Amino acid sequence: MRFHIENMTCGGCARSVTTAILSVDPVAKFNADPARHKVDVTTTAPRPKPEAVLATAGFSVN
Repeated sequence: MRFHIENMTCGGCARSVTTAILSVDPVAKFNADPARHKVDVTTTAPRPKPEAVLATAGFSVN
């Protein structure tokens, strides 16, 4: 799945996004690109779970 996270703008934000996603699926694979505000995630978790933890962490997901 792909997320557009407008307020992910730096490496620190990418680490926070990574931590949030790993909290719902510790074996998730992902690629965060802060310059493009995109995260590609391979996970077995249904989409609402990573969306919810990202929102809780303060990241708006589109």
